[in-house]
Amino acid sequence: MKGMSNSHFILFIHIYLLFITFSCTAKPPFACDLSNPSTNSYAFCNTSLPISERVENLISRLTLDEKISQLVNTAPAIPRLGIPSYQWWSESLHGVSSSGRGIKFNGETISSATSFPQVILTASSFDTHLWYRIGQAIGIEARAVYNAGQATGMTFWAPNINIFRDPRWGRGQETPGEDPMVTSKYSVSYVRGIQGDSFEGGKVDHLQASACCKHFTAYDLDNWNGTNRFVFNAQVSLQDLADTYQPPFRSCIEEGKASGIMCAYNRVNGIPSCADFDLLSETARGAWGFNGYITSDCDAVSIIYDDQGYAKTPEDAVRDVLKAGRCGTNLFSLSENGMDVNCGSYLQKHTKSAVQQKILGESDIDRALSNLFTTRMRLGLFNGDPIQQPYGDISPKQVCSPDHQGLALEAARSGIVLLKNSANRLPLSKATTKTLAVIGPNANTTKTLLGNYFGPPCKSITPLEAFKSYVRDISYTPGCDSVACNSSVSFEEAVKLATLADTVILVMGLDQTQERESHDRVDLVLPGKQQNLITTVAKAAKKPVVLVILSGGPVDISFAKHDGNIGSIIWAGYPGEAGGIALSEIMFGDHNPGGRLPMTWYPQDFIKIPMTDMRMRPNPTSGYPGRTYRFYTGENVFKFGYGLSYSKYVYEFVDVKQNKLYLNRFSNIQISPDKQAVGRYLSVSEMGTEICENLKFSATVGVKNIGEMRGRYPVLLFVKQSKNQHGTPTKQLIGFQSIELNAGERYEVEFTLSPCEHLSRANEDGSMVIEESSYILVVGDMKYKISTIL
Repeated sequence: MKGMSNSHFILFIHIYLLFITFSCTAKPPFACDLSNPSTNSYAFCNTSLPISERVENLISRLTLDEKISQLVNTAPAIPRLGIPSYQWWSESLHGVSSSGRGIKFNGETISSATSFPQVILTASSFDTHLWYRIGQAIGIEARAVYNAGQATGMTFWAPNINIFRDPRWGRGQETPGEDPMVTSKYSVSYVRGIQGDSFEGGKVDHLQASACCKHFTAYDLDNWNGTNRFVFNAQVSLQDLADTYQPPFRSCIEEGKASGIMCAYNRVNGIPSCADFDLLSETARGAWGFNGYITSDCDAVSIIYDDQGYAKTPEDAVRDVLKAGRCGTNLFSLSENGMDVNCGSYLQKHTKSAVQQKILGESDIDRALSNLFTTRMRLGLFNGDPIQQPYGDISPKQVCSPDHQGLALEAARSGIVLLKNSANRLPLSKATTKTLAVIGPNANTTKTLLGNYFGPPCKSITPLEAFKSYVRDISYTPGCDSVACNSSVSFEEAVKLATLADTVILVMGLDQTQERESHDRVDLVLPGKQQNLITTVAKAAKKPVVLVILSGGPVDISFAKHDGNIGSIIWAGYPGEAGGIALSEIMFGDHNPGGRLPMTWYPQDFIKIPMTDMRMRPNPTSGYPGRTYRFYTGENVFKFGYGLSYSKYVYEFVDVKQNKLYLNRFSNIQISPDKQAVGRYLSVSEMGTEICENLKFSATVGVKNIGEMRGRYPVLLFVKQSKNQHGTPTKQLIGFQSIELNAGERYEVEFTLSPCEHLSRANEDGSMVIEESSYILVVGDMKYKISTIL
């Protein structure tokens, strides 16, 4: 360095540091390097050609062994064509996650991602635009991780849109709840957001990230009473498939335009989901027009032979999933379009043998590869350096951005549900709350806030830490040894703290030791001695205590609902990285709660019902009470859609454009099996789109906040048929909208209603029909009668 001036030396150091930074920054993997003359001349690298032609050209260059190698989630590189390895399995349920294999939070550039509330709590907001914004933020962060070279795939296996049918299901926390309409709307909002579509929807050719709706279909049991998801045969009626289990997947495909779906472990009426012609070929690809890729759940192909015994040989299993043919025949060869990629290694091991045995053609493999490489090309991974493409400017700075962390807080605030507030115990006074006792095993943990399928959060504080920003004098004890609460050793300390404090907050509930993937619950009550701790502390406290429940599934807390020593109850789900802050803001009145339950809270007696019983509708003869608010006839702890606010809202029907719908031009007579006429009906499919569009009408609901506090609150519009017959739901949600009103403010919400969608029912063969009947529109405690006349 002798003779170098000081300014030149500084310039040299800057250049050197830039060089080091550039050299150490990983580049995202991509094919078709324009600087490589050996690959950029391939037709599949020519971006001016249609993707279909590029994909066809690429597949034509592959050997059989290379083709087979691409049929698994960990797809190896094809060096001679400049194609890098690819990992299909990444997760983004409520934030970019480290649960899959395609994302690395290794600390080089990006070491965390925004962790939004677990889906079941996000659903409580009943806010489709919020759901879209969360999906959008996740998609941006996913692309940023890829651009930073910390991802080997951009296909994310979310959302989980199975119906939360049974309260014991360990994965119910991952879903938007028990209502098919809410779940459908969630799937569309999330998918459009993550894939880079507009909120209203459009045609997205270049994907920001790829969404995959799972688990197709009727999957909502993991491990219960000796029956696990790998061998479970879900016996589902065509009626229940049509109006409960399938609508979310149809919406995901037709409206959301998801680029992927995942077939489930379980069998449906005897046939493995991943080998089901009716599900994959005829319904998803045929009736709904799905043209993306289908992945198996992990090792769902191997169990078709190994566990379920459906296939006679491993090669038969390979044929069954790739062709998804009917009974192994070629009668439907033109529409045999089954699964495409196997999470696992089964196809890698047994596909070549299936080809050699001539039970599978190479063209069947080509068909699967066409869907797979089309998805990768839509992601821009065959267009040269992705940094020079759309979404290439998304940088690490957009991960854990202030906007995204603010959105996580907004989502937690919007979802948290106030279940009880006797004598307005909440909000707590900031001025008069001098001493606070915080008790419970979930009070001083951040991990419980995240639920499952999470990545390292940007930042997270416990509820206990968040309370400290409002009250200086805080005492704390967990009260239990863990959430399982098997010991009462610490009860004495908890009681002592409760007797000394002005206010007591108990933070109780569940965590992933109680409910998770592969682990369903046995009971609906709180674990171990939690109830005993709560009642003992509540009895000892100076004032009625505040009880917070963290959980994904519902809990029978009837004891707390009716205990006068428990003034308020809050359900906070698993509220994500900002959950502690959101909870404290609600406690002390800086935010007005407005969440409403997306699932029924059942009593403990519900555990007498076998979890394996897939029927939605009740059977009075056998005493079977049915499932979900739409059909359940038993007692409940809290109803679907229940939720309080610090304000009060009143409703009125301002205008309903039609109260009599004359449909007699299209009438028919439905005849029951015993040849007795049971009513006049219309077939929705026979009516067609144009007629259904012409029959739409609007209903306007006036809403007024008559409380003293500004609040955001979802307006839920239900319909009830005047006579429950032919398996019609007791009540059906047909519209919802989240609105924010100042104290004293009034707003009018307009709902567009379609008789074909909102007044129809599924008959026993799974067809949607409209009957001649009277219907009651219900919002709050207001009702309005309309009729269909044939």
